[in-house]
Amino acid sequence: MSDDEELVVVRTYPTVIDAELAKSALDAFGIDCMVRSDNQGGQSPGLTFTRRAELLVRADDLEAVEDILGAEGVEGDVPEPPKGH
Repeated sequence: MSDDEELVVVRTYPTVIDAELAKSALDAFGIDCMVRSDNQGGQSPGLTFTRRAELLVRADDLEAVEDILGAEGVEGDVPEPPKGH
């Protein structure tokens, strides 16, 4: 992914492992994505339970990602859109 591409949070997951499973499904279809989690570099994995792990994709891939995650059964939680959108 390049620095100028808009990334969006497509799903949130209770653990980094769950988010990585979803990432693996997207990787298999050639969709660039990344997992973002604030768990202090793995030192405090319990923080993910309160802050959740986020799966980010390019905005241009959003429709394909929705189809893939639904078909693969790695749904996760759909984040609420920002206010004003």
